[in-house]
Parts: sequence; structure tokens; C-alpha cells
Amino acid sequence: MPRYEYKVVPSPQKSAKTKGEKSAEGRFAASIEQVLNQMGQDGWEYQRAELLPSEERSGLTGSTVNWRNVLIFRREIDVPVAPTPSPTETKDGVALAQPVPGPDTVQAPAPIAEQAKEPPLSLKGAETEKSEDETAEIEGQKT
Repeated sequence: MPRYEYKVVPSPQKSAKTKGEKSAEGRFAASIEQVLNQMGQDGWEYQRAELLPSEERSGLTGSTVNWRNVLIFRREIDVPVAPTPSPTETKDGVALAQPVPGPDTVQAPAPIAEQAKEPPLSLKGAETEKSEDETAEIEGQKT
């Protein structure tokens, strides 16, 4: 991912005298063009112009807000990204878990051969059904 640095410069407020330009708009455009070309020669790409508030002191204790026009530029910077090796041990020397390579292909498990049985709707029927051995044992205790 590219990284950028930004530069913000004040927009020209007065028009510079330019040969061949008679109108105020033309001279002002030439002033802006001069700033843009100079920044472009230094490798800066023009982004946008902004009108931003600037709070400034007024008198001994007061302040006023002045609105300033600025030009915003950016250029790409090269930031070396050093790969960080993953640790294999903790600070105490205890080995960390490492991934184990698996098989290249994985097969689905075989389908279940037996049909699932429906669960009983209540447990009362399970209490009344007793095996013959249990019934005989209970009868033998009564007599």
C-alpha cells in the first residue's frame, strides 16, 4: 500500500504581475498556476484547495476567526517494510505451537449407515416398560 506525505501551502491572495495578462482574474490564475507548477517540479501532486478557519488573537484577551485558503499537495514516499519473523519461542524459552502441514486433498466422511431413531416424546413410557428380569425380581421381594 503506498504511503504519502502531505504539504499545505497558503493560496496566493494577491495577483502577481504577468506579461500579457490584463484582467485581475487572469493575473490571479497565473499566480495559482505558478504555485502549482513549482510544487509539481518538486514532486508534489495537487490534491485540492480548502477554505479553513484560523483562530487568531485580537487585542489582549480576545480572538477572532479568519478564514484562510490553502492548497493541499501530496507525494508518495518509500517506506521500507521489514518482514518481522514470527517467534518460535516465548521470552521464557517455551516453544510456541507451530502449524502442521495437512494433506493436499481432503475426503468427505462416509455417510452414516443406520437411520436415526426418533427420540421418545416423554420419559414416562420408559419407566413403565421393565424387563422380565426386573419384574420377576420385584415380585420375588414381595413374597
